[in-house]
Amino acid sequence: MRLDDPWYDALASGWGELDGTGSSAPTGPPGPVDPRRGHSAAEIYLEVQSSEAFQEVRRRYRRFVVPATAAFLAWYLVYVVAAVTAPGLMALPVAGAVNVAMVAGLGQFLTTFLLTGAYARHARLRRDRAALDLRWQTQEMTRGAGR
Repeated sequence: MRLDDPWYDALASGWGELDGTGSSAPTGPPGPVDPRRGHSAAEIYLEVQSSEAFQEVRRRYRRFVVPATAAFLAWYLVYVVAAVTAPGLMALPVAGAVNVAMVAGLGQFLTTFLLTGAYARHARLRRDRAALDLRWQTQEMTRGAGR
């Protein structure tokens, strides 16, 4: 199993590795960074929060989480309502002593694990790189600002 974790390769600010010539390798993100000297950290974070890049990360998060949460809650409520209103259905044997309620209950656990995996995959593919870029930009902007 291969893990593509963008946080793993990201060096902490100022902790650059040697580049082979004895000097530190660059640790920032590729491309120009505009440090906002003279701005407070609070102003910088508010500026980043209102940026289009941050809003896009939030939109991607909500596009996954809201439908996934609604679907999971609906599935859970169907299970609870069926257990209360249709005990005869839930007591139907499936195989030996295993009945519909047990299969549905195990399905709840399986759904939880599948949803967790889907969330982690979605975060890795759709949000982590953009969030890491925002993190770098924010660190560069706050480097000169008083905290």
